Amino acid sequence: MPPPRTPQIPVVVLAGFLGSGKTTLLNHLLRNRAGTRIGVIVNDFGAIEIDAMTVSGQVGSTVSLGNGCLCCAVDASELDTFLETLTRPSARLDVIVIEASGLAEPQELVRMLLASDNPHILYGGLVEVVDAAEFDATRQRHPELDRHLAVADLVVLNKTDRVGEDERERLRATVAELSGPAAVISAEHGRIDPELLFDPALRPDGEEMAGQLSFEDLLRQEECDEHEECDGHGHADHLHAAYESVDFTADAPMDPRRFMAFLDSRPEGLYRIKGFVDFGAGDPGNTYALHAVGRFLRFVPRPWARGEQHLTQLVMIGAGIDADALREGLAACRAEPEPDAADTERAMWGVLRYVPEPAREGDTEADAADVQEAAAEA
Repeated sequence: MPPPRTPQIPVVVLAGFLGSGKTTLLNHLLRNRAGTRIGVIVNDFGAIEIDAMTVSGQVGSTVSLGNGCLCCAVDASELDTFLETLTRPSARLDVIVIEASGLAEPQELVRMLLASDNPHILYGGLVEVVDAAEFDATRQRHPELDRHLAVADLVVLNKTDRVGEDERERLRATVAELSGPAAVISAEHGRIDPELLFDPALRPDGEEMAGQLSFEDLLRQEECDEHEECDGHGHADHLHAAYESVDFTADAPMDPRRFMAFLDSRPEGLYRIKGFVDFGAGDPGNTYALHAVGRFLRFVPRPWARGEQHLTQLVMIGAGIDADALREGLAACRAEPEPDAADTERAMWGVLRYVPEPAREGDTEADAADVQEAAAEA
């Protein structure tokens, strides 16, 4: 059996024009990380507040935020260098967030990430933050906003507390039209559930164990004190109302062609899909880890463990999605009881084009380029 793969660290690109609230959203993630170690790449430390203080620094520096997180101030030319630093095992990071302002056009950052040779990173999505109260004015000043929304995987319609209900619905409809299949969620003060962007990594070690109140706890309580609807448990409960999570389990293998057709036609608002897929006769020796965010798609095969039950287990996360329709669509992807093994194996090519190097032995560099291009267009 081959050695286990080193877990890849998702890299989330956080974009939005000045005043949209992306730095506020970033600070919210840092305050509500639930034990997750976050690496942050920005142009300037000045606006990143954590542990009740402002971290100051300069381009080319790396600063520990004192809570298991790291912050780098870089320019675009240094991005690969700092990704290399943040993905070292000694950093023990679970997710990396790049604040896009001043670094590059958001889609250029996405291209850089997809083309990166760093084997330790995984594309985690492009999140575009827009100011609901200033949306029309921002769009007039920055016509490129339409282009940014068109390539976003998730759109956060922020500051919705500053507009009325009718205006909010109008803005949601406009943003949804511009962003196509991307999920659109509303937010106030940049508060979104971190589980939308990454899986929390609760740690049993001493530094994350319950003890005296940390600055992170105090800041979270401070947010609660400012909002009457908070019941003392932070904002997690009502933040979950902004999106839905749907699970699916099947003990019958998936037909590769049907499953890929399902993924190709996945509905608007479906932001993330994660889990494992059993393709049965298509590859009886492996289960396939599935990672999909927005238009990006990747499979990573892993040998079945001895005695492991062969199941397909998926979790789908999005906004405004139809849970029953998703489950019915996946149930229709089940393979026939006695499929043609040769035909199923040929059908696996639709899956294998989304398997990255070095998992596909014998592929050429051109094949690898095709995989990257397919992932970018998916």
